[in-house]
Amino acid sequence: MTQLVIWLIAFAAILVLSLKRWESVSPSLDKVLPAAMKSHGDNAIVWSLALAILGATTLVRPVDILLTVIVIAVLGLVGAKLAGWAMNKVDLH
Repeated sequence: MTQLVIWLIAFAAILVLSLKRWESVSPSLDKVLPAAMKSHGDNAIVWSLALAILGATTLVRPVDILLTVIVIAVLGLVGAKLAGWAMNKVDLH
């Protein structure tokens, strides 16, 4: 129950702050996102919700987030290595 209350407080705080300061959050977010995901138009609510969920979860369960990032990185590395190996085996001539 305590974790839920802390998560809700963190979620609300991050959501309110990111919506209030969207003019400074948006350029920072655009620097790290690919062109297709940049925040054009009325995406402030969607991106603020996403940031609030990730931020609150990171505050409450940091080890789970860290392990998830590590697993995704390992899977990405294995996928890239397999794709490189498969491209070397393909005869393009």
